Amino acid sequence: MDAKELFSTNLIDGIAAARCLHDASFKVIVLESRDRIGGRIYTDYSFGCPVDMGASWLHGACNENPLAPLIRALGLTLYHTGGDNSVIFDHDLESCMLFNIDGHQVPQHIMMEVGDTYKRILAETVKVRDEHPDDMPILQAISIVLNRHPELRQQGLAHEVLQWYICRMEAWFASDADIIPLKTWDQEHILTGGHGLMVQGYDPVVKALANDLDIRLNHRVTKISDGYNMVMVTVEDGRNFVADAVIVTVPIGILKANLIEFSPKLPHWKAEAIKDIGMGNENKIALRFDAVFWPNVEVLGIVAPTSYACGYFLNLHKATGHPILVYMAAGKFAYDLEKLSDESAANFAMQQLKKMFPDASKPVQYLVSHWGTDPNSLGCYACDLVGMPDDVYERLRAPVGNLFFGGEAVSMDDHQGSVHGAYSSGVMAAENCQRHLLQKQGHMESLPLVPSVRHEIFETTIPPQISRI
Repeated sequence: MDAKELFSTNLIDGIAAARCLHDASFKVIVLESRDRIGGRIYTDYSFGCPVDMGASWLHGACNENPLAPLIRALGLTLYHTGGDNSVIFDHDLESCMLFNIDGHQVPQHIMMEVGDTYKRILAETVKVRDEHPDDMPILQAISIVLNRHPELRQQGLAHEVLQWYICRMEAWFASDADIIPLKTWDQEHILTGGHGLMVQGYDPVVKALANDLDIRLNHRVTKISDGYNMVMVTVEDGRNFVADAVIVTVPIGILKANLIEFSPKLPHWKAEAIKDIGMGNENKIALRFDAVFWPNVEVLGIVAPTSYACGYFLNLHKATGHPILVYMAAGKFAYDLEKLSDESAANFAMQQLKKMFPDASKPVQYLVSHWGTDPNSLGCYACDLVGMPDDVYERLRAPVGNLFFGGEAVSMDDHQGSVHGAYSSGVMAAENCQRHLLQKQGHMESLPLVPSVRHEIFETTIPPQISRI
């Protein structure tokens, strides 16, 4: 086809859309604001091994996951961290070790008992939701439940463990419990197969999808002008690109900050959809050591009187064999960490680690992410807001003229915040764009979209390789 598409892209969605249209014989140019591809997928190799500082998991290691064929074809392995298809327990509890702020280990039976109580509390919040027509934060609903059922209240160490579970919930949604909506917290569709950590990182997946595509790095889009028969995209240095259609896959944080001017302005219903969706934040502090001095568990956690003061480390050594721990922080605390220098952030993580292991050795290297202040993302992934309209995602993904919208935030089937959701949204946007262009050109028959990952050599009933060391 002679038609040309432009993508202002971030993460895997724009590359997936470009891959689809490129393989369907459309001329495609990808405009990328960064000096690398992948966006919020970022595999760092400075430790001498792959470390994902952005997306790390495949949530749903099954054939239904649209990324499974590509992951399988590339021979990539997944490390199983949780078999519970839940938004709360993406790590099996038997592979977690918790400590209080004084360095004393939390007995396993207390962790399990509080975990069961936590599930009961969350089940009771569903009743609260049924009784209240107006939405509220999940934290408020938990307070209502505890007032109704004093027997579910936790004291002392058990209370601190409960706060750690809330901290883990906040990590899943990349936002604090006082803004996670009661209405939707448990409505996300989780694929079967459990949660798998990408052992070799996500970088091979991104590179495979980007192979042979015309990708222009360091092209930050500042304006998109949509005309009747063409779209003009202006980048930061003033250059203009003209296309028949544009697929916009920038993060919702960029759209919320109005960093791209749309001419004409986006219609009110689209602008309101952007306003009504939140952008979460989660950051990582990766520490590489000369040798392992910690137990062979997947998660090392610190319990505290508030969820804000809780924390946890992901043990990459158990999954990859490399002596690396990754401290993870979400919500307000993730933003607070970004106020520190990288050295200070690494020192903070070490202070937390020394609470558990006073004789911990110093790291030989460290890496720190800054997704909340990164001008290319302004956050890590979309999150629901209290009182959010039911149709907000439908309005966000709806086309406007010659503009089509992709990204993890517009994922179908409630897969927001996931890599496979971002990928699927890119495929969906490409299909809608292709249909639009063919109709404009008077083609009654559709040309098949053939994404590279759907090639016949990838079609198999064998699920991705997932194991536990």
